[in-house]
Amino acid sequence: MSKTRNSNATAHVILIVGSLVMVFPFAWQVLASVSTTAAITSVPPTIIPTSLHPENFVAVFQRLPFVSQFAVSVLITVIRVGAQLVLCSIAGYAFARMRFPGRNIIFSLVLAILLVPPQVFLISQYQIVQGLGLLNSIGGIVLPGLFSAFGTFLMRQFFLGLPEELEEAARIDGANPLQVFWRVMLPLARPGLSALAVIGVLLSWNDLLWPLVVSTQPGAQPLSVGLAGLQGQYSTDYPVIMAAALLASAPILILFLFLQRRVIEGLAFSGLK
Repeated sequence: MSKTRNSNATAHVILIVGSLVMVFPFAWQVLASVSTTAAITSVPPTIIPTSLHPENFVAVFQRLPFVSQFAVSVLITVIRVGAQLVLCSIAGYAFARMRFPGRNIIFSLVLAILLVPPQVFLISQYQIVQGLGLLNSIGGIVLPGLFSAFGTFLMRQFFLGLPEELEEAARIDGANPLQVFWRVMLPLARPGLSALAVIGVLLSWNDLLWPLVVSTQPGAQPLSVGLAGLQGQYSTDYPVIMAAALLASAPILILFLFLQRRVIEGLAFSGLK
């Protein structure tokens, strides 16, 4: 009994220390957003500011077209994630349940995309978007992210874990393949869809390189590009950057708080670590 208590106490200590390590960067971001540059850059740095400076948040809206760039980020994220949920769920179900010639070869090619760094496709993607006349537009930013190889793999693994008896029962009742997918399998895949949605939102919201290349007008750029532009060449106002980053990360934190249980269920059910 004492060994069990000691092991539980050790596990709790490790978890508490780990949680403090994980929470500290966010707590430092919050404190730095209401501090001054002198306090942050002092040696040693001032962890708890002696006076609060909420004007840093006002400076964010003065230096950035924050509202318009926030709207662009939301629109890009909604389009990308919506397209990935539709396309990746259909492709994942097809690879998991349907039998067709070349299925394994096509799926291997999809997985091969995960092995290639996205920077390799940068020039070819830019040429395609430029040829379509989509530079400095929402369509040009979202086009390469409408499909996700990882999302297809995730949904395939999730559908493989669902019992085949449900499909057989639906076919006996006269359902066609589309009805089986839409009415039987897709509702059961909600944890996987939630996990894919949160991962897609994170990747789309934090995407910097591609929007920076394809859009040069501030009004057509997402918030990630605007935040990168706050860093000056000779000096950097760190409290303003922290305040802007805090405002930008707030929607993602709220989304994760609402969907964290489904995300964990989806990743655990699909067998991913």
